[in-house]
Amino acid sequence: MKWLQAFRNYFPEHKYAINSKLLGDKAELAWSNLGYWQADTSSYPQACQALADQLAQAIDLNKKDRLLDVGCGQGASLVHWHSTYQIQQISAVEIQSACVTYLQKKLTSTVDIHCGSFLNLKAIFPQKTFDAVLCIDAAYHSPLNSFLFSMHSVLNSQGRIGFHYLMWSDKYQDLNTWQKLRYQALLKAADVNIEHLLLQTDLQHSLEHFEFQNIHIQDMSLEVFAGFENFVATDLNSKIQSQGMDAFKIRMTAKLCGVLYQEGMVRYVQITAQKA
Repeated sequence: MKWLQAFRNYFPEHKYAINSKLLGDKAELAWSNLGYWQADTSSYPQACQALADQLAQAIDLNKKDRLLDVGCGQGASLVHWHSTYQIQQISAVEIQSACVTYLQKKLTSTVDIHCGSFLNLKAIFPQKTFDAVLCIDAAYHSPLNSFLFSMHSVLNSQGRIGFHYLMWSDKYQDLNTWQKLRYQALLKAADVNIEHLLLQTDLQHSLEHFEFQNIHIQDMSLEVFAGFENFVATDLNSKIQSQGMDAFKIRMTAKLCGVLYQEGMVRYVQITAQKA
């Protein structure tokens, strides 16, 4: 039984779980995203916070907003919205039950947090609507139309959304069948379905179909893909002593980010829009 427990401990608790301590975030409520990396970025928590701020500032998040954070992970973003943006009405949804149980103990007075899929928000919040819905570095694990439908169902009139997604570049149309199968395998390793990715024009049309306006799509591949790959390669590999699955997952994620950035076929984009 001790051997079996040790074997189980070798693997992450959930497919989306990230060992933030290995990445340099030892906070009680840690960050867990790829980060937004610039020349003056000095740490993983700083990069993660910068990615969150890019979204918040793009939708003009303010203290009057009723905010929903979907895919809130280990809770760093929830603390950030409250302390930096003075948001008083915060709700959150996270699929990892261990994270939710922990956050419910730590944030009972400031956040209404639920365990569940962010593709089923109307069932979680049947009587509640939000001024803003943010999803940091997570929406691309889901079909875009299902994600947009769920977001739309809990937004009030003229509510705003901000999220990150993966998008094909125009070069995708030149790929042959074998090249597409290669990308299918690469993205499947990151729990991304190649069928969910769209070209920018099709992505724009999907948002318009769900009656979103003021749509802005910003390519962040350099700051996110290349930034995370460079961080792991130059600053982190020598510091990670562990050879377990957590360390392996970090290294493989970084390698995938590097491949996607260098080949330029898949772009990492920030999307913001407003409900019409």
